Amino acid sequence: MNALLSIAFVLCWSSGFIGAKLGAGSAAAVTVLMWRFLPLAVILLVVATTLGRASWRGLAARDVARQAAIGVLSQSGYLLTVYYAIQLGVSSGTAALIDGVQPLVAGALAGPLLGQYVSRRQWLGLCLGVAGVALVTMADAMAAPGVAAWAYLVPFLGMLSLVAATFLESRSRTRVAPGVALTVHCATSAVLFTVFAMGAGAATPPAEAGFWAAVGWLVVLSTFGGYGLYWLILRRSGVTEVNALMFLMAPVTAVWGAVMFGEPFGVQTGLGLAVGLAAVAVVQRDGRGDRRESGQDPRNARGPRKTGRSPLPDPHSLPACPVPKPQDSGHRLSGGCS
Repeated sequence: MNALLSIAFVLCWSSGFIGAKLGAGSAAAVTVLMWRFLPLAVILLVVATTLGRASWRGLAARDVARQAAIGVLSQSGYLLTVYYAIQLGVSSGTAALIDGVQPLVAGALAGPLLGQYVSRRQWLGLCLGVAGVALVTMADAMAAPGVAAWAYLVPFLGMLSLVAATFLESRSRTRVAPGVALTVHCATSAVLFTVFAMGAGAATPPAEAGFWAAVGWLVVLSTFGGYGLYWLILRRSGVTEVNALMFLMAPVTAVWGAVMFGEPFGVQTGLGLAVGLAAVAVVQRDGRGDRRESGQDPRNARGPRKTGRSPLPDPHSLPACPVPKPQDSGHRLSGGCS
């Protein structure tokens, strides 16, 4: 059962990049995003005012404002850059790989920004991850000479937006229910993308079935499927296992994009993905070593006991999904959603 859930989760999460590619062929990025989040926001707000009112009790305006800011970074900023990059011609696999190094970057920045210990093995993993991204990006650029070089910097902006959201959420002292955070994030994104689309004169959806198929794909598979399975696996297996699966998104998306859209997938692309996975293995192994030293159960990931140093948390505990921490798990989560 766990294996089937993991496979479904990887496919549903990867579908977000494929859905972005589908939508890019029929409308502007802001149009697709506006119509992706408007129905979601309406549904979640209706649920919040009827079935979920108890979750909002005790929240101050500043708590809601913080969640709105996290939503701007982890959903609005991240998704807009990913969709725009794919619209410019960047392959879905390259966008997924750049997104996939976010936990590595967040883990490395935890040292200088939070004063936490960063081991040599973790720095090595980060360097390997960057090397893998460089290999795949160069292969993508050579296979698509018509794409501007600066277009490959756009997904990096989205990845950095996720990192910023991670650190902003990590400083929050108020526990916010997952449903509340998701509602605020989606409502904020719906408002922003509607304003952007109207300002660009792109709010009217195209009269073609392909557009609505892409929107339905994103809402059903990427949001409900991806989010739902994320929480289910998180509660069954723990945060480390979930985020290890996150690093499978890039190779799955690259293969999927090659089969469905004819995106380039050569030897250099395969080598870059292999280097990226090696980076994950290096960092994950070091994270497990830190947990053993600190007496932490790797299944629970509830935080190390106090020792003589401040160990860097396993970067995989900083997920790439824009969701808050579950109330019964003791984890502190943040990040972005495809």
